[in-house]
Amino acid sequence: MKLLYWLSILIVLISCTGDQTGPVEITLDRNKCERCQMVISDKYYAAQIRGGPKNKAFLFDDIGCAVNWLNKQPWADNAKIWVADYKTGNLLDAFTAHYVQEQITPMDFGFGAISAPTAESIDFNTLKPQLLNNKAHNSSR
Repeated sequence: MKLLYWLSILIVLISCTGDQTGPVEITLDRNKCERCQMVISDKYYAAQIRGGPKNKAFLFDDIGCAVNWLNKQPWADNAKIWVADYKTGNLLDAFTAHYVQEQITPMDFGFGAISAPTAESIDFNTLKPQLLNNKAHNSSR
């Protein structure tokens, strides 16, 4: 009987851990950006990073916050990143998404993600240095 009890407890604990590999659901106007601590209120520009020693999900209000925060993490090369499509709000793999400039974004980095390339879009490898070199956003954080 004791074995059955402990086995039940173990099953409950395992089932409560959730998916430790993919993105998590963002609760708008409740979850905060890991970098700037602003409340995430626009699902069309939100981003997520999963990584670190505990493979934790970190939430961001703007791809610019996500990239700048991740750049300071020792495990950055092994992270998974998702970004919201600015037209649909659906999450995209940030490494395969395409980015268009001139967007009004929560932290004013100015890039929105889309799933398919356009004549004006850039890829993640082109986007990253532009976000890291944005002096207005990197002086105090």
